[in-house]
Amino acid sequence: MERLAARVKLSDVARHAGVSAATVSRVLSNPDLVAESTRTTVLQAVEATGYRMNHAARNLRKQRTGSVVALVPNLSNPFFAKILDGMGHELARAGYDLLVADTLEDKGRHTALQRFLDPSRSDGVILLDGMVALPTPAEQADLPPIVTACEWIEGTDVPRIVLDNREGGVLAIRHLRDLGHDHIGLIGGPPRNVLHLSRLEGAKDAAGTARITLFDGDFTLSSGQAAAKVWMDRPPLDRPSGIFAFSDEMACAFMATLQRAGYIVPRDVSIVGFDDIDLASYLAPALTTVRQPKREIGRKAAQLILQRIAGESIATCTMITPRLMVRETTESRK
Repeated sequence: MERLAARVKLSDVARHAGVSAATVSRVLSNPDLVAESTRTTVLQAVEATGYRMNHAARNLRKQRTGSVVALVPNLSNPFFAKILDGMGHELARAGYDLLVADTLEDKGRHTALQRFLDPSRSDGVILLDGMVALPTPAEQADLPPIVTACEWIEGTDVPRIVLDNREGGVLAIRHLRDLGHDHIGLIGGPPRNVLHLSRLEGAKDAAGTARITLFDGDFTLSSGQAAAKVWMDRPPLDRPSGIFAFSDEMACAFMATLQRAGYIVPRDVSIVGFDDIDLASYLAPALTTVRQPKREIGRKAAQLILQRIAGESIATCTMITPRLMVRETTESRK
């Protein structure tokens, strides 16, 4: 059996590039500190020699794990897929691995956060659950940095990247009002959830003289189905002609339940969702919804945590603008 070729060393790259080993190290760890011409020469030497950085040894020297953890409130929800994809790509470019865990555990929502706020397990945490209790600022001093994405925790100054959810509520209701809907049903989320409260505020502000009926919801398929049954149980003249569901999952289940019962969307009721999950545009009829740019949110969340890990100061809140995607589940009542 042939002996494996000796591992290429940093000094081999330096000889090939005609620079010092220190310069090679600087290019690989802090490329912005090196002139572009030198950086190009070194990177060409890295490729030519087949040098592979020992990330484990580098992280050990820097007392880092090389990993960032994303904590998600429900991994079965398809909404999070593109957000995590955006995070993963951005972190990989910086040499970090993305680990993903669910905050909804049998032992309670706090367990996952406590486990991963450990410098031996992660270099930073991206939290996508606004219902988790954070450590106090004093306790956070010796812990990996935290940023929140999508959801946030009121009363804290933890940096966050979020959609303008209030504006999303305004867009949905304004669209239904412009179509002539004077009685609008809202399928909300958990009452204390920050997304529910922000979308509800925007919806009520845009309602004007329209009558608003609030249906219970929790962002899940089952609660959308339950809301549809409540809608069908109401007298025909007391049913909202337009529905704004605070998540696409609820909107999809609401529509499917009505269709199985023989109702026609949007003839019998117009429906607007929120999130623009992939399924939304493939439904029949295709769902009108408020779009969240999910990969962008994930990418920016990764950038924020990398800045925090590097010790940089960053803005407390980065806001993303929503967009209304008008499709086939809404029509005029004028």
